[in-house]
Amino acid sequence: MKNKQQGYVYKNKEYRHRIQAHQKVLHHNDFLSVLLCALTIYKGFETVSILQSKIYVIANGKILAAYASERKDNIPVEARDHIRTFHEFFFTLSPDEKLIEANVTRALYLADGSAKKEYDNLKESNYYSNIISSNLSQIVNMDSITLNLDQQPYSFRYYGKQVITRATTIVTRSLVGEGLLRTVSRSDNNPHGFLIERWNIIDNKDINIKTR
Repeated sequence: MKNKQQGYVYKNKEYRHRIQAHQKVLHHNDFLSVLLCALTIYKGFETVSILQSKIYVIANGKILAAYASERKDNIPVEARDHIRTFHEFFFTLSPDEKLIEANVTRALYLADGSAKKEYDNLKESNYYSNIISSNLSQIVNMDSITLNLDQQPYSFRYYGKQVITRATTIVTRSLVGEGLLRTVSRSDNNPHGFLIERWNIIDNKDINIKTR
């Protein structure tokens, strides 16, 4: 009887040890699962943070990836490209009403009401109608941009040339514009996140006329 009881106690202890060992394995697995889940969440937040910290710079038609921490270093590049893009859209014209409207619309997203006012003045003076009726084409070539980044809004001056191709002549005009550049939120229509303000053309005269 005594041996039987001792055997029962031994089996009972062995059973408890097995249960305890099994529980330790379960706790260990639970710990690993929690650790893996936490690591996955951390990596997910880290990836999102990296993606959100990136900005995309469009320079000369090329998209460049940069980090938000370097935004200050990218301001001169983005600002100049914003100014160049605006003038290119505003003054690149063909004898096609829809194309003119599309280019001007894209330009107006990059500037305030001063650009819209200039567009309305040109439209009222039949500038665009004459381009269509006379089959003129016009492009603009940038020479340089001066930019003052000492304080916001940033002041700038654009130097370029208009080349107007007529049926019998090619006219080259000087094009100098100035204004201010204010930082705004980025958007699909304004990827650089700047807005041109108080834009004004200060020089736009013929400098060369060549017969075709």
